[in-house]
Amino acid sequence: MKININNMSGEPIYEQIYQQIRDQILIGNIEEDSPLPSIRALAKDLRISVITTKRAYEELEKQGFIYTIAGKGCYVAKRNKELEREKNLREIEELLTKLSRLSKQCGISSEELIDMLTTLDDIENII
Repeated sequence: MKININNMSGEPIYEQIYQQIRDQILIGNIEEDSPLPSIRALAKDLRISVITTKRAYEELEKQGFIYTIAGKGCYVAKRNKELEREKNLREIEELLTKLSRLSKQCGISSEELIDMLTTLDDIENII
């Protein structure tokens, strides 16, 4: 598992670890029930505090991405696809609400927004 820490980022290190592991789980790079590196091993590899790594793992567990077996370690949890979909829909709705407000402030119509989204989607499909 590859994790990159950016010390120049304003984002806390535990959050960077959390997001990168979460993203790898979500895209399927780490399969369900796969073991994660131990907290100590990951801290040593990343040359950071065990407390920082522990905090990232605690957040992953709190959000349902991993589970812990005492004395054995942390493992990737089975994903509840419907729950994930609902969380993603809520996040999309929040972002669209912000986008709608910003576009109104700039005088951009809904049709123009749709054209922008279509263009961005076309570019992504080319890349």
